[in-house]
Amino acid sequence: MNTNTRLSWLSAIVLAAALAFQPAVAQDEAEACDPDIALVLGSGGAAGLAHIAMLRVFEEEGIRPKEIAGTSIGAIIGTLYAAGMSVDEIEALFREFGESALNPFAGLFSGEGPPSLRDLIEIDLGNGSLLDSNRFVEFAAERMDAESFDDLELPMSIVATDFWSGEARVFDSGELLPALRASMAVPGVFAPIESGDDLLIDGGASNPLPTNLVADHDVIVAIDVTGSRRPDSGEQPNISDLLFSSFEIMQQSILRARLREHPADIYIKPGLDDIRMLHFDRVDEILERTRLAARELAERLRELTAQRCAEAPAGSNEN
Repeated sequence: MNTNTRLSWLSAIVLAAALAFQPAVAQDEAEACDPDIALVLGSGGAAGLAHIAMLRVFEEEGIRPKEIAGTSIGAIIGTLYAAGMSVDEIEALFREFGESALNPFAGLFSGEGPPSLRDLIEIDLGNGSLLDSNRFVEFAAERMDAESFDDLELPMSIVATDFWSGEARVFDSGELLPALRASMAVPGVFAPIESGDDLLIDGGASNPLPTNLVADHDVIVAIDVTGSRRPDSGEQPNISDLLFSSFEIMQQSILRARLREHPADIYIKPGLDDIRMLHFDRVDEILERTRLAARELAERLRELTAQRCAEAPAGSNEN
């Protein structure tokens, strides 16, 4: 075999090896560019429907959070997503609920149509509250294929509050429904939940945006849907506004202190100042008004992912 023939064979072998190795390198680089992101979904009543738009951004960007922590409405929507429901399915669930809220008697006297608000939430003054959330939680739970935390596709932490001690109670194992009921038990609105010797109320009373629960991840994305108030609205607050807004003020004070201790890498607060706790009939409006915040989240995620990919050593895997 002459020199030229040897060189040709050597070149062919090197080229074949390079081609064989290229997919493995590309796969390693793709893994290195998959940032370790945790998602925190805060409490805020119906304004929490904005979480649907935020999850849609993750879906469209092809990014799946490694863990979710949520409080109240954030716990519900986060759990539905962690259970494997698509964003479209979650939105459809809340549209069904919202449409029933528009007409309290829809489906009440016949077996047709979506369940009514009166079907889903019953007056429950005997238990120290205006409303009973059991039927709504069951309505949501029937649409997901998970009964316990072990059934979820993603790690999930749900926050409630111990009424007696005032301390946060974190659920990340066991049954899902009791944790969800406790997390959304807004004082005076939904009945508190008994758990052993504990009496549990809404997680927003102790930790409305639980960034501390996911502090071990490289990147924390936090969505704050607590309400805000405008003095130029031209209207005096009525008794329900005062009740709900006072709870929001308390949550915001706690939230600011928590964020100083455990800041988020990406913090998003949609502008939903006049959305009140039970405005679940305003799905379209909430999602439309969340567009700007969703665009901001998409841009921040792209910037962060590009930065992480640039910083990651070739062939390394951050996870």
